[in-house]
Amino acid sequence: MKKNLFLLVISISLFVSKYGNAQPDENKLGAWYMYFFDTTFKESQWGLQGDIQYRNWNVAGDLEQLLLRAGITYTPKQADIKLTLGYGNITTGAYGLDNATSSESRIYQEALFPVQFGKRFYTNHRFRYEQRFVENQDFRTRYRYNLFLNIPLNKPVFEDKTVYLALYNELFINGERKIGNGNSVEVFDRNRLYLAMGYMIKKGLKIQFGVMKQSTNTWSKNQLQFSFHQKI
Repeated sequence: MKKNLFLLVISISLFVSKYGNAQPDENKLGAWYMYFFDTTFKESQWGLQGDIQYRNWNVAGDLEQLLLRAGITYTPKQADIKLTLGYGNITTGAYGLDNATSSESRIYQEALFPVQFGKRFYTNHRFRYEQRFVENQDFRTRYRYNLFLNIPLNKPVFEDKTVYLALYNELFINGERKIGNGNSVEVFDRNRLYLAMGYMIKKGLKIQFGVMKQSTNTWSKNQLQFSFHQKI
């Protein structure tokens, strides 16, 4: 009896040791380093866009995610909208000292359309639908809506050497709750709220530095964001 009780205590201790650090430290600042590109095939309606993102639970070294994504774009004539069909490969790292990773393949479709208010308020609305193939999980889908707002500060329009304010808020909704092996997720997946300063170096080339607050059902965390945006 005492032996069984001892083994139970040891098992619980090992479980807590292994999984107790899975919850991110909400007071520790993370950092994302990102590159975005967008190009059009000459004068056609077709193009290519994508991004590379190296995300850390801390400023550097504790991998949160490595995201590689690219998609074919199509801009209909006489319609101020861009449609994308793309694929992403994501490697997700565990928080803390655990070096375990999991992989995900993702297919996505999105629609992006701009709306300008007045002379200085430039918004973009992005609707994205994802089909997710996550390691050791059942097939999943997710819906995303992102509202972007860019405001030029030192000039009335976006041109060379423009300093601007960049904001966005993105909401994530899960399409399925049951994800396999008896596990489930909430309908609400997460929300990202972002505020940054940007600088347009020249037409088609800009940089941004800001902070993004990511909130899920179980934790909320601030992330520094450094991004480089190139339109080729």
